[in-house]
Amino acid sequence: MSKVRFAIVGLGNMGSSHCRYIPEIPDAEISAVCDLEQSKVDKWTSELGCKGFTNSDELLNAKVADAVLIATPHYDHPPIGIKALQTGHHLLVEKPIAVGVKAARQLIEESKKHPKQVFGIMFNQRSNPMYAKLRELIAEGELGDITRITWLITDWFRTWTYYASGGWRATWAGEGGGVLINQCPHNLDLIQWITGLMPSRITAVGFIGKTHPIEVEDEMSAILEYPNGAIGHFITSTGEAPGTNRLEICGTQGKIVAEKGKLLFSRTRKNVRELNQKSPDSFPHVEYWDIEIPYKAPPKMGEHERITRNFISAVLNGTPLLAPGEEGVRGLEIGNAMLMSAIQRRGVDLPINGDEYDQLILDLTKQYGGKKTLQTKQVEVDMTASSGSFR
Repeated sequence: MSKVRFAIVGLGNMGSSHCRYIPEIPDAEISAVCDLEQSKVDKWTSELGCKGFTNSDELLNAKVADAVLIATPHYDHPPIGIKALQTGHHLLVEKPIAVGVKAARQLIEESKKHPKQVFGIMFNQRSNPMYAKLRELIAEGELGDITRITWLITDWFRTWTYYASGGWRATWAGEGGGVLINQCPHNLDLIQWITGLMPSRITAVGFIGKTHPIEVEDEMSAILEYPNGAIGHFITSTGEAPGTNRLEICGTQGKIVAEKGKLLFSRTRKNVRELNQKSPDSFPHVEYWDIEIPYKAPPKMGEHERITRNFISAVLNGTPLLAPGEEGVRGLEIGNAMLMSAIQRRGVDLPINGDEYDQLILDLTKQYGGKKTLQTKQVEVDMTASSGSFR
């Protein structure tokens, strides 16, 4: 095989984006597209000269591609992904891998039955050199033992018009959640990928439709407890502007802040834990140096394209994946636990029960049933009456 033939399933914003850059990659081509809307299929078959389908099963059974890239609404990722693997295709899935951990685990278990097929996930932020450098520093022990992880990520500002742009958007039945499942999968993935740590318990407070007339969460604040004693904080919202994107990781050798494209390392001269335990002074001066950590400039291509090129190289040359599909469940589980904690008003231990989480989403779907979904941007909604915390 000299080229990877892709089939793009789902021709919305992301699927269309993939259709634009993949034909420009020398060792890839698009051999088929698929969407429920015939007009979208006609548009891309005309532009790309490829085959078109309105049914994913028909596409997969036709065997007209080497790899399938799934860019559908979230609930469809696992069933289409499983069928793609069973029909002999390599698989690249847009984030999130699934809505709930049970479906994600099922997809991962299926992938283990097909070890010769490459299974990746579109965690494009792993290709960001700043986060890659931060991960490298932590893995090599420059920060010592991690003691605190704080991510204030509130620059996801979205308008009422945004939520009115698709009937499936911001509904339990269509999207499976709000800011955690739509905007934050990359951050939830990075927080464990960069540090190498998964929390053991999460306690959160969240709000449904606090700043938008929607039936899903648009704000979440969570505390994460780690087995090594570290504490984490994750704060996010789609209703705040200008918002903040600041990742702060503290360890026994100082603190690293990732913000506005810079990595600032406040490196302590001595180990903080040892200084705490052994210093004879009650108020010691902790000597440290502020160092801006350099990292390589990103390649001149989009972040999605970087992940896709890495996936292609894995198919053709056996190159290790930057974002293996089986790792997609980790950040998803963190988000699931946050939502479960916020709704049930209790701390949640990890790993979580997939059946329990699915029942929670089913109950929310029945409770809200699209009642708070914005239909048009002209609709006026009494936000005082419609918003509320999980109580």
